[in-house]
Amino acid sequence: MKKANLPEDKKLYECDCGCSVQEGGGHIHEHHMYYDNTCDIYNENCFLNKDLKGDKSENNYKNLITKKYTIDNLDCANCAAKIERVSGNIPGVVGVNISFPLKQITVTAENPDKLLLEIIRAAQKIESGVFIKEDGGNTKSRGHIKENRKDIISIVAGAVLFLGTLIFKAILGVEDYNIVTVSILIISYLILGGGVLLTAVKNITKGKVFDENFLMSVATLGAFVIGEYPEAVGVMLFFRVGELFEKIAVSRSRSQIMDAVDLRPETVNLVADKEVKIIPAEGAVPGDLVLVRPGDRVPLDGIVVEGESRLDTSAVTGEPVPVKVKPGDGIVSGCVNTSGLLKVKVSKVLGDSMVSRILKSVEEAAASKPRIQNFITRFARIYTPIVVAIAAFTAICMPLILNQDFYPWIYTALSFLVMSCPCALVLSVPLAYFCGIGAGSKFGILFKGGVVMESLSKIKAVVMDKTGTVTEGNFEVQNIHTVGSLNEDEVLKLSASCELNSTHPIGESIVAEAKRRGLDIVRPNNVHELSGMGIKADIEDKSLILGNRKLMEANSIDISKYNPSGGGSEVLLAIDGVLQGYILIADAIKSEAAPAIKKIKSQGAVTAILTGDSEETAKQVAEYTGVDNYSAKLLPENKVSELKKIRHEYGSVMFVGDGINDAPVLAGADVGAAMGSGADAAIEAADVVFMNSNMDAVPKSIAISKKATAIAKQNVVFALAIKIIVMFLGLTGIYSNMWLAVFADTGVAFLCIINSLRALYSVK
Repeated sequence: MKKANLPEDKKLYECDCGCSVQEGGGHIHEHHMYYDNTCDIYNENCFLNKDLKGDKSENNYKNLITKKYTIDNLDCANCAAKIERVSGNIPGVVGVNISFPLKQITVTAENPDKLLLEIIRAAQKIESGVFIKEDGGNTKSRGHIKENRKDIISIVAGAVLFLGTLIFKAILGVEDYNIVTVSILIISYLILGGGVLLTAVKNITKGKVFDENFLMSVATLGAFVIGEYPEAVGVMLFFRVGELFEKIAVSRSRSQIMDAVDLRPETVNLVADKEVKIIPAEGAVPGDLVLVRPGDRVPLDGIVVEGESRLDTSAVTGEPVPVKVKPGDGIVSGCVNTSGLLKVKVSKVLGDSMVSRILKSVEEAAASKPRIQNFITRFARIYTPIVVAIAAFTAICMPLILNQDFYPWIYTALSFLVMSCPCALVLSVPLAYFCGIGAGSKFGILFKGGVVMESLSKIKAVVMDKTGTVTEGNFEVQNIHTVGSLNEDEVLKLSASCELNSTHPIGESIVAEAKRRGLDIVRPNNVHELSGMGIKADIEDKSLILGNRKLMEANSIDISKYNPSGGGSEVLLAIDGVLQGYILIADAIKSEAAPAIKKIKSQGAVTAILTGDSEETAKQVAEYTGVDNYSAKLLPENKVSELKKIRHEYGSVMFVGDGINDAPVLAGADVGAAMGSGADAAIEAADVVFMNSNMDAVPKSIAISKKATAIAKQNVVFALAIKIIVMFLGLTGIYSNMWLAVFADTGVAFLCIINSLRALYSVK
């Protein structure tokens, strides 16, 4: 989003990060598309952003609405950037963001619909035929052949005439071109380039000169003028073929990604009056019962009320192992029912269900612009005028300076015009990140933008909360130690009996373990809970005391045989004044935690744990998993200060957490990541969400980000290098060829698209 129109009393400044800044307001965001007091591209030199990272305060403009539309017939990424810039200057428009990969335009204004016609007019001045309409929610591709049928027919017809003429000349052995062959070549040229010429003429009447159509028209018509007839037609043919391949490649990448993430159903099987009716998915409301047959995708979030089955959750979480569900279990949309028939009570409408949330997250992420894209967009605005100026210098000055014929230098200048459009540069960066976002969605990783991926690729330290991130977040019985006449099961059975009515997580874990072992739990008598210490109860004429060491000492129980192991909470059991055993309860470390942390360290990042748990527990978890550093007994505000220390020592920091208390530190990190099983506040504050809550997703997200960023940079370097090399060869007189120039334009764009697709598959 570019500089918007502001009230006259608001002054604009340009901060060091390149965002426009409004006095008394905030940045005009290219990512968020509204005013606030933070900079989307975080930079410590920005005067508004020194202490406000993550602050989502109210902006000065009230009643703003952000609305998404579909933009059709937009074939040029560079034109998309121009439309975005021009639309942002329309009075009343606060923000405009165009996602070329998604064919979507997002407008922020008090009444976007009222301004839509004016935005369409502005867009059509940039690229005729462009149309903007209400977002229909259909992200599926119609098929690449059908979409490009007209282009294919004109290319084939023009190519047949062109190649037929060359073959005919070769067979007859004629070297010169007569009126017949020239006429056929002109017809071939008009079939191939008629649309390009017509668009160029329309654009000239609108004062638009430096566009791809005009420059290609000048280059090829110039070739006709200097007698290079086959060159003119061949270059136009190569240009049209390159454009077609480019469109198909972009469309294919778009459809592959959106087909994977757009899991929204068109209809649902509604159970009403013992009958099943098929209704539109948008018509289902909370409380409705829907039938999910084996093989069906769960259409809406809800609760199972009848039936048992296993769900394939891989499309949502990336987890390959099916999950068993039964009545009372909550399930989310997007999962596939693999076996039994399920009756599900709808808990959320389609717009709030998981399938819509995932799609919205991907769309918002694709619309965000990382630093490198912002730079390329600005660079593209000066690239074409510079190349045209070089072409003019080559055609006029070079022959005079070197005292040579004008013809070869004019030919060289025409070849420069062919590659003066920066489409390959403008397209390659967003597509690389878009493919990276798509790759993440396959593993249940939701990136909230290319700017997030760019930041994540530079991470120097990964800091994690312990509970629910490195550990399962559930207390479990780890060990049962006996020191008297009772065996393990007897100690567990009596302890569970004492804790039968307990709501404390430790008590519940003891009861759960006893039930898992099939032990016969007895309801106790005279139960007396002692806050912070434990329980006293009578069972079968025996007096039981169950609790911590402090409770044992208060009742003069001999605990000389108690050997604390640490690493969790230990509950001691005494019967009739004699210690019989103790149970170790701890939050189990995730099985994948240690291998995941090893991968993170191999990626060059330092690891650390911040937790409110005890020093002993934190140390044990850190040593077991291989984490480099840890800090324990921290309050939420202490975590933020510790994070700042780590950033100061190592550099940019990623924080991974899942609790509501993690929201401040998630917002304060350079990249905040939340486990999908965590609190909504944490997920909302995070830049990355791991839907499967699996630690493996952390190194995978870093790998995807590094790959996407590397590919984006490769595309930029490759596109610029080829163009510079071709211009150097032409200026030095070593080699000048218009066909090579077309390759430097559309050919390079196509190769950059193919390279971008690697981000979709390169991380396993």
